[in-house]
Amino acid sequence: MQNVSHVRLFFLSGLNETMDYRVALFSLTLLCYCFIVLVNVILIVTIIFDKNMHEPMYILLCTFCMNGLYGTTGFYPKILWNLLSPVHVISYSGCLVQALVMYSFACCDLSILSVMAHDRYVAICRPLEYHSIMSKQRVLLLVCFSWLTPFCISAINIILTSRLELCSPYIDRLFCMNWVIVKLACFPAETIVNNIVSFITIIIYLFHGLFIVWSYVYVLKTCVNSLENRAKFMQTCVPHLASLLIFLVTALFGVFNTRFGSNLPPTIQNVIAIELLIISPIMNPLVYGFKLTLIRGISFKIQLLR
Repeated sequence: MQNVSHVRLFFLSGLNETMDYRVALFSLTLLCYCFIVLVNVILIVTIIFDKNMHEPMYILLCTFCMNGLYGTTGFYPKILWNLLSPVHVISYSGCLVQALVMYSFACCDLSILSVMAHDRYVAICRPLEYHSIMSKQRVLLLVCFSWLTPFCISAINIILTSRLELCSPYIDRLFCMNWVIVKLACFPAETIVNNIVSFITIIIYLFHGLFIVWSYVYVLKTCVNSLENRAKFMQTCVPHLASLLIFLVTALFGVFNTRFGSNLPPTIQNVIAIELLIISPIMNPLVYGFKLTLIRGISFKIQLLR
């Protein structure tokens, strides 16, 4: 079999069965991307310019929206270009970069959600210590952790993938993913290290999930006997839980598609593969944006009454 590691070119076949509708798909995809950029940028700009929102919860929310823009920018421009092009190709280095963006985007989402869970735990369970624990320096460190750690972990996985000799230039997906590239390896024995590091990565982020569960166990215990804490929970924790549920559902569907989706029609596989890049970047700013609008409206009415 031909070793295409030196060719530096991949053919993406995920769009082959839908090219008869490429004009409609291009229009819908462009509209979706523009809407994602619009709602996320509005929320980011609102938080940046409203000094009343320069608090840990909103800073983390701003980081969350920025990550949404980061992930979608790694996918939508390329898919839009492919919808206008008769040949769907991507360079070897471009494929690795896209895989890195997709990998780090998903990991970063979970890291930010775990930091947000910690913020809500401190705010509800240890309110008197909140400002000392969630100081500006601590928040900056947590933001750096939620960005740099996933990027470094993802980079290690991609670097290990880049050393593999590949025997096929065909990727049966809409975009490049690390596990798809690994499957193209000529010698399965060479992927043992990749599989070990991937397993370690999964364990790391399982601990992120367990940390979120642990945080909310204590939050719920604290809220049971306190009306004030229940009100705070409904106001600040419900949007976070909604974002967490969206991430978990889309991620689980993605894992199912990776492991057991080979018998599904290609169109369904593609929809499952990109749902995290559609649902999460749209729903998260809408959920939080609605909450922020209510808060700003109530605050404005209080100021008028004064």
